[in-house]
Amino acid sequence: MGMGLRISSCVIALIQRAAAEAAPLEACGLLFGSDGVERASVAANVADDPARRFEIDPAALIAALKAERAGGERVIGYWHSHPSGDATPSATDAAMAAADGKIWVIVAGEALTAWRAGGEWAAWAV
Repeated sequence: MGMGLRISSCVIALIQRAAAEAAPLEACGLLFGSDGVERASVAANVADDPARRFEIDPAALIAALKAERAGGERVIGYWHSHPSGDATPSATDAAMAAADGKIWVIVAGEALTAWRAGGEWAAWAV
């Protein structure tokens, strides 16, 4: 993947704002686009311990995938925040990302990390 991933600046602004509003809990949501991240949504974090992990509301994910199948926007990945301020993927993050080939983005304050499972991850300063 390298440094070739394009993420819209309004997407970055949206997820940074959502992360700040959710702190000290983790925020999360979906990423949409084709050859880059063009839009993001904010979903409820339904994890049992939302201060330490995230689980995107399954209803939001199912609705987005149904819309995609009907010709809507393509779900190309997921994002979540690390309120602790470290944007590197945890072991749990890496394990969760391993299977699906989607783009994963972590936001922590001003830092943003994006990676695709099975490939390299790269940090972007925004």
